[in-house]
Order: sequence, then structure tokens, then C-alpha cells
Amino acid sequence: MSTSRKAPLGQVSDFDIRLLRLFKTVAECGSFAAAESALGITRSAISLHMGDLEKRLGMRLCQRGRAGFALTDEGREVLRASQSLLAALEGFRSEVNALHQQLRGELNIGIINNLVTLPQMRVTHALRKLKALGPGVRVNIGMMTPGEIERGVLDGRLHIGVVPLINPLSGLEYTALYEERSQLYCGHEHPLFHQSDEEIPDEALRMADAVAPNYRLTAEALERHQTLNCTATASDREGIAFLLHTGSYIGYLPDHYAASWVMQGALRPLKPERFFYSIPLCAAMRKGRRPNLILQRFLEALEHSQT
Repeated sequence: MSTSRKAPLGQVSDFDIRLLRLFKTVAECGSFAAAESALGITRSAISLHMGDLEKRLGMRLCQRGRAGFALTDEGREVLRASQSLLAALEGFRSEVNALHQQLRGELNIGIINNLVTLPQMRVTHALRKLKALGPGVRVNIGMMTPGEIERGVLDGRLHIGVVPLINPLSGLEYTALYEERSQLYCGHEHPLFHQSDEEIPDEALRMADAVAPNYRLTAEALERHQTLNCTATASDREGIAFLLHTGSYIGYLPDHYAASWVMQGALRPLKPERFFYSIPLCAAMRKGRRPNLILQRFLEALEHSQT
């Protein structure tokens, strides 16, 4: 499809906003096929709507075909502008909601992976309370890296995020949620698995092949890993678990995440009274944010949730 340059865009209609929401979803999903289930419409319908938007804007937003899906340079700029527009619309709706003291709208949350096994479940309890207070509230949860969450909170795409408190950003404020303890583990096929802690010399732990995370860590966690023979890396905790289950590596995992495998006899902690570290997990919000009744109710529910 060819598009020609048009006059500057005039009034943005409700139809344009619906098309921009569709475009944002397609871009985030990475293809028309992947966006089908998220949008609840067929690929052909998505293609027609995308064509309408490109005609409306007078520019090609993406390449699609045998070579795959990719945003054009203009498409990336339109996506950025769309995210800002939709975030502003949601901010407007939140302010109007506050006037009526009714919970209507969205709560966008970013959470790091593998927190659902935390026994305290404070986020879960707060979401349940929010659902009771505002049955019509739409909750959108994204599982992201800490850096993605912080950027999303700062630019307004996310209302709140749950991140480890490692290098606090000046534009964010943090509320403590959990203290996550990690211990050193090995899999049931590892040579150290069947030895008692008393039988395992510290030198054996220092010499064993170990896996290190390549995401940000606290100084304490870095110090723990520096004493190990890290010959593999992983981008997240699930990657570390994969390598531990090979029986070829030792490594640190959060105790709540490893608990089910420990009960099954698939993993065991190594000298847990000595080889451990803790990282605080916090709720992060943007400083100077606009009043948002939904977020305020969620924060209140977090404060009164089980600790």
C-alpha cells in the first residue's frame, strides 16, 4: 500500500483514538497474528484498520509481509506519540473520576517476574480489595524488567511498579513491600546435593561452576556472587532455575521461588545459614503525579494488606 503526504492532521476523533489504541496493541504484540487474541478481531480486520489509520495520517507505519512485521521510523514516532496521548487521556479520566469519587478506569502495573510465590501476597490482597471497591476497574499487569518498569512509571505508561530497591531514581518515590531472601542452591543431580552441609568445604562452593544473574544487584548480592566461580549467566530467575536443574551449576534463587522444588527434592539450599542475601522489594510511583483515585485506593489497600 502506498501512502502520500497529506495536510497536517486536524481534529483527532474518537475513531482516530480507537485506531491508535489498535496500532499500539499491534506494535506491542509484534505482529498482526499475535494481536488477534489481544484485540479479539481477525488479522484481516486488523489489516483494514491499520490501512485506515495510515490513510488518515498519510504515512506508512509498519512493514508487513513475508519479511515479517517491523515499524517504520515514522511508525515508531507515532507509537511514542500515541502512548503519550493515551496516557494523557487516562490521566484526564482519572481526574474526572476523582471528582465523582467513583472508581472507573484503568490501573497499569509493572511487576518483575516470579513474585507470585511470595507467601505474603500483598499485591494480590490489594488487587482483591480494589476489585471489591471498584468492580469496573480494568487492571493491566505487565511482567517486565526493573528498568522497563521504572521507565514506564516515569513516562506515565504505568501507574505503579514493583521493583527491587537497588539504585533509587530521583523521579520516583518508593514504598517498602517485601524483603526477599535468596539462598544458594544446587539441583538433585549435582555432586554436592547428597552431602551434608558439614561435609561440604567452602572451597568446594567456591570452585563449583555457578550461574550469575546479569541484571542489577545490590552490593551485598554482588559480593556473594563474586565469591563463586560464575561460568554461566542468566537474564532472570527462571533462567537460573533452568541451569540449576541441569545438575551442573550452583546459584542463588529467592527462597519463595525455590520452595516447591525443595519440597519435591529437586533443589536443596547449601549452607543457608551463611550463604544468603536479602533485597528489599518496593512499590515505585512517579513523584508529582496527578491525583488518581484508583491508584490511591490501591495504595491504601497495600498499606493495610498483610505484612
